[in-house]
Amino acid sequence: MNTKILMTSSSLVLGSAGVFALFAPDVLLSALGSAATGTLSMLVQLMGALYFSLALMNWTAKDSTIGGVYARPVSLANFGHFLTGMLVLLRYELSTEMNLSLLTALVVYAIYAVCFYWLVFRSTGVKSSSRT
Repeated sequence: MNTKILMTSSSLVLGSAGVFALFAPDVLLSALGSAATGTLSMLVQLMGALYFSLALMNWTAKDSTIGGVYARPVSLANFGHFLTGMLVLLRYELSTEMNLSLLTALVVYAIYAVCFYWLVFRSTGVKSSSRT
């Protein structure tokens, strides 16, 4: 697995979501069908700060060896985020009527959860070189 592509793409996805939540929380809340109150808007901005921080961590780690014991805190934090996020989105989607934007987020979260699962529990992090 090419970890540079994975870390770069997750950084861009999380970073764009974070910036959007930071600077347009009212738009995000109205798109989800929720009233933009002061407290809820502040919590969405706080979530955006967390997303942006995770994106910065992924961006700075993209050139490192990741997988197995290498950069384990980075891969484990991403796996934890994407797995729990996927489970929360899945629970919400199953308990309410389908929302296309949340279903898209669920699919993206599931893909990243599987990829980071592979890095944490299956990959050694060292590229194998085949010699002949």
